Amino acid sequence: MRESADERHDRLLELVREQGSARVSELAARLGVSPVTVRRDVETLAERGLLDRVHGSVSWPRSAAAAGGALPAPGGGGPVLGLLAPSATYYFAEVIRGAHEAAAQAGARLILRISDYRPEEDKARAEGLLAAGADGLLIAPGWQAAGDQAAYGDWMSELPVPAVLLERQPAPGSPLDDMDRVCSDHRHGVLLALRHLIRLGHGVPLLVARADSPTALAVRAGYDEALGALGLEQPRPVIDSVPAELDRVHFEEAVRAVQAAVTTGGVTAALVHNDVDAIHLVQRLAELGVRVPQDLALVAYDDEVAALADTPLTAVAPPKRQVGLYGTRMLVERLTAGPRSRTAEQQEQEPGQHLALLPRLHVRVSCGAEAVR
Repeated sequence: MRESADERHDRLLELVREQGSARVSELAARLGVSPVTVRRDVETLAERGLLDRVHGSVSWPRSAAAAGGALPAPGGGGPVLGLLAPSATYYFAEVIRGAHEAAAQAGARLILRISDYRPEEDKARAEGLLAAGADGLLIAPGWQAAGDQAAYGDWMSELPVPAVLLERQPAPGSPLDDMDRVCSDHRHGVLLALRHLIRLGHGVPLLVARADSPTALAVRAGYDEALGALGLEQPRPVIDSVPAELDRVHFEEAVRAVQAAVTTGGVTAALVHNDVDAIHLVQRLAELGVRVPQDLALVAYDDEVAALADTPLTAVAPPKRQVGLYGTRMLVERLTAGPRSRTAEQQEQEPGQHLALLPRLHVRVSCGAEAVR
């Protein structure tokens, strides 16, 4: 199998870290690639703050500059933090931003790897972060299906450095359940949405949701729990949602199911995961004669782009930035204050932490209530 650019970058970084510095020609020979390829790799890594370039040579970074901002490089006294995320856009862009802010505040350096929601590559990406000098890891695995943790997650329980899980809740009793973690409490977020719609006088809200991410699965589980907590019965089965741009046929089936629920089933409210799907849904429903909020009060989940819809969408906003912020602070505490202030025995007895952060409900036009300003 042909070596990927990320794998080659990892080997290059490991060579430079071991030697302290190396010439481009030497690296090309060691890596078995052309000097042109190495120069291109070095330029990429230097732009991210992972290497320094000096007259045809490459060295481990010593300056205070770092990728994406003024974070100190190794040797500057602060730890190096590796962040593995499934994406650098949409939901996780804010998680990354929070981690970056907290790292800067702590005098740490943050380096990033993206798995593109391919959980089978999470381990290799994490190993790449360790090869790049990470002293601890922030990990948001690329899990999508319910079985992905069991299939692709065991390696995290054997990491040689401290690690904090972000926005992922492992199965109770599994080895990963012992790890530090910071997560949004999506069950609470769903409860906020349903309770708000009920208080506006609607019947039991319908759920329209994906099933292709841990957040989607948590929203579905939270829906069942919220109905129980509110003493309500599920009005009809959850309508499976899919991205309109990926599967137009099944998206249209979901739209038609919502239309039927409104026009013949008496449903007047719905919770939709996520924002983008909700916007597409509202647009298509309008073409079919179902108006939001006049015929259907709607709350979206994620609050990434909900406010930008033609009819601004009321939305549940998980505390994405704070997940990155608090998770990074937790990891820095493990890496810095702990070893210096506690004996090895005390560190062993220090309890792990599971921090759940509560989402907020941002009220706008789509639910038929006056927006909160």
